Amino acid sequence: MTTLLNAPLAPLLDRLFADAEATTAALRSTVMQMPEHERAAMMASKTDYRALYASMKDAHLAVSRQTAALLYMLARSTAARSIVEFGTSFGISTLHLAAALRDNGGGRLITSEFEPSKVAHAGANFAAGGLSDLIELREGDALETLARDLPDQIDLVLLDGAKGLYPAVLDLLEPRLRPGALILADNADWSPDYLARVRSPKRGYLSTPFAEDVELSMRLG
Repeated sequence: MTTLLNAPLAPLLDRLFADAEATTAALRSTVMQMPEHERAAMMASKTDYRALYASMKDAHLAVSRQTAALLYMLARSTAARSIVEFGTSFGISTLHLAAALRDNGGGRLITSEFEPSKVAHAGANFAAGGLSDLIELREGDALETLARDLPDQIDLVLLDGAKGLYPAVLDLLEPRLRPGALILADNADWSPDYLARVRSPKRGYLSTPFAEDVELSMRLG
């Protein structure tokens, strides 16, 4: 049985995607009306991210349906058992990754979210989807929560939190990435330092843009 396509997860995800579309439409419109240089500075900030994301605590900020499906397929096809996610939000991407772990026979997914209300919502969604046993939800700043107690080997990483922190989070995880590990970064265009790093084979990565706003990278060794 494919966990992703059956109850209780499938109807839960349909509801969450519908909620996400409703809550993020107005936010997206507001952000896009800002001058481009202000928008870029805000999204790439390495210091003001707490206030920024606290102001968006009611928005799902979810990956697209296509990206979510890709996450499931990547985790399944690589037989991932150890996954780390930066930026849980309401847990749509987390549920896709955990479904892959379930269908792979088990594993551990560590995910980090600093907004308490989103932690509560995500936890409830994990329970409703029947996947709580595979997910370790860490509340707090990812620069602290992902700096400890990591698996010896990480198979797959999703970066979908504050864009300016992508390089710093990668610093924390990189020593544990197995050769061939995959890193998917959502909205990576807002983190030029991150893109410069993963697009350089000299830094140990092979990387390519996917769709409009995703960067898919592989750790070479």
